[in-house]
Amino acid sequence: MSTQVEILVQLARDNPIVALILACEVGLWVLLGLGLVARYLLRLRTLSTLLLAAIPLLDVVLVVAVTLDLLRGAEPRSVHGLAAVYLGFSVAFGPSIVRWADVRFAHRFAGGPPPVKPAKGTSERTAHLWREWNRVVVAAVITSVVLGGLVLFVATPEQSGQLSWWIGRVWVVVGIWLVAGPLWETGSRAMDTTADRR
Repeated sequence: MSTQVEILVQLARDNPIVALILACEVGLWVLLGLGLVARYLLRLRTLSTLLLAAIPLLDVVLVVAVTLDLLRGAEPRSVHGLAAVYLGFSVAFGPSIVRWADVRFAHRFAGGPPPVKPAKGTSERTAHLWREWNRVVVAAVITSVVLGGLVLFVATPEQSGQLSWWIGRVWVVVGIWLVAGPLWETGSRAMDTTADRR
């Protein structure tokens, strides 16, 4: 475990964009935690709203940093594409992560209802998986737009190939998620229904 941490620290030292991605991820959870503590434990609703509203600013910081790095002539690497992928998934899944944490925090500390997880094989579960997949599509669209914008307006022709490569990869993830998520669940439900009829 310590070796993995050392590798991650060294990677962050060697590449500021990696460090920024890690900082944004840590920042998301810190702001989320502080926002929920302010809301439910300290009863400071305005402060809570401000803290939670600050979460998307982390994404803005990341986009600006990647843009400036490329404008300075940095050689495009996998981390530049990874930053765009992180941005897409952060924007698409951010609100649902906040809702997920809010329900659990409210249940534990404010007497809120327990979180409900749709049972496997139910129509609610299938609908939940389709909603998740829609978020993945939104993440892929955001990633593609950001990378496309970097290719068209920021990157040199030599830089654009590495960035364009990520666009195809993120859509591969969309396809895998579709098959392994909602289509798998839908197929399983159909097989169970057929078996029940027999």
